[in-house]
Amino acid sequence: MKRITIQVSEGTAASLHELARKCTAAHGSSDGFTSHGPLTVSSLLAMLAEDAGMVVTRPGSWEGANMAQVFISHGYEV
Repeated sequence: MKRITIQVSEGTAASLHELARKCTAAHGSSDGFTSHGPLTVSSLLAMLAEDAGMVVTRPGSWEGANMAQVFISHGYEV
């Protein structure tokens, strides 16, 4: 495993905590039918990093294709 450390603004950190909370609530209300279970900020970002990596490793998958669209939206033709 690799450890990657990033810095984000206080506002982004707060939004990530709220998103992780919402994802965890969704996990609970779907009888546990989610791909990664309850999320913390760390596990949420790890899940997104996995999906971003699939732009390269599995470009035809829904994860890779959807993440590629995010990058394209930011001006990165991948």
